[in-house]
Amino acid sequence: MNGGGTRPTKGPDGERLSPCVCSTLRMVSRAVTQLYDDLLRPSGLRVTQFSILATIARLGEANLRQLEYMLAIDQTTLTRSLNLLERDRVIERVAHPDARVKSMKLSSKGRRALEAARPLWARAQDRVLREWGTKAWADTQQRLAHLLRVAVKKKQSRGRSRVRPSRARRGRSLVAG
Repeated sequence: MNGGGTRPTKGPDGERLSPCVCSTLRMVSRAVTQLYDDLLRPSGLRVTQFSILATIARLGEANLRQLEYMLAIDQTTLTRSLNLLERDRVIERVAHPDARVKSMKLSSKGRRALEAARPLWARAQDRVLREWGTKAWADTQQRLAHLLRVAVKKKQSRGRSRVRPSRARRGRSLVAG
């Protein structure tokens, strides 16, 4: 290993940040999520639910695959969240020609919940952007979009390119002796 990127970041919270990209992104994500959740609390929605509802609203109706792609979320977590939203009658199923496709749209209750949450979400967004700056956020968005592409590409290639050794080679050393 070359050790690059392993020095602590300077600044007031630098000692809290890990040299691990994943750990640092998760830490920041948890903190920002908490900020949004706190400000959204009067609406009864958490930011994760808000994101799902806003995405469905933007698409008009959406199926599981579309939401997985748009939100970059795994199917198990998404299905659990959708089941809770459906239980609370915030979303409803939409008939689809292929019965295997789970499509949904916002119910009237969901549209009301989303509309009540939008100004609260805007307040959270404004608070973060005021502190960080819109130019810094635009730069960060570009960098995060690239990181997302890299992570998704790696995930997709792991699923397709599993190379298994042939029976004749199993157990043999790869070092010539």
